[in-house]
Amino acid sequence: MEESSRIAGPARLRADARRNQERILVAARAVFAEHGIDTPMATVARRAGVGVATLYRRFPTRDALVRAAFAQQMETCGRALTEALADPDPWRGFQRLVETVCELQREERGFPAAFVAAFPDSTVEHARVREQVERDFTILVRRAQAAGALRADFHPSDLAVALLSHCGLVTALPHDRSASRRLVAYLLQSFRAEAAHGALPPPSALSLSSLPLAADSSRRQQPFRA
Repeated sequence: MEESSRIAGPARLRADARRNQERILVAARAVFAEHGIDTPMATVARRAGVGVATLYRRFPTRDALVRAAFAQQMETCGRALTEALADPDPWRGFQRLVETVCELQREERGFPAAFVAAFPDSTVEHARVREQVERDFTILVRRAQAAGALRADFHPSDLAVALLSHCGLVTALPHDRSASRRLVAYLLQSFRAEAAHGALPPPSALSLSSLPLAADSSRRQQPFRA
């Protein structure tokens, strides 16, 4: 019996740890969606039903929690961009990419800020990832333009403007899926080459890596505040 208890004890602890981690990640996504990613971590712990010390042990920094909470969503974005580049129809790839990212914005309202927070400017590795994403998206844009599907005056920063607009809509109307889909359809139609009539104002200075949807990056790398 004593030997059996020694074997079963660690297994139970591991199972408890896994359940605690999942509760924390579910709670983090909900709290970040409702209150933003700068919400005190004690709020996440309370929502998860765990102690703050337990949360600290699993996720010692806010950056670690944000990246873990939205890891699947970030993977989905990366896969969508890869598939868009591989699609022989560049417009179809572009359209699906925009629809996928906007769906994530709608379904996971904490995701836009989390995406920015997960790639802070202060790390070389993350900066390299962000630069690669922007290069790949620029390639996709040029292919769609060369195919005559995407308007010639579309600038990569226009996607950042579109995502920011959509983020504002889903924040104001979190349960209105119809409004979200309609805005995305309007945006995609406006991006078509046949929709280009007259000159546009100069493009925005925004980029996909500089969307103002997250708190100051200098705070994200600090240990949690209770």
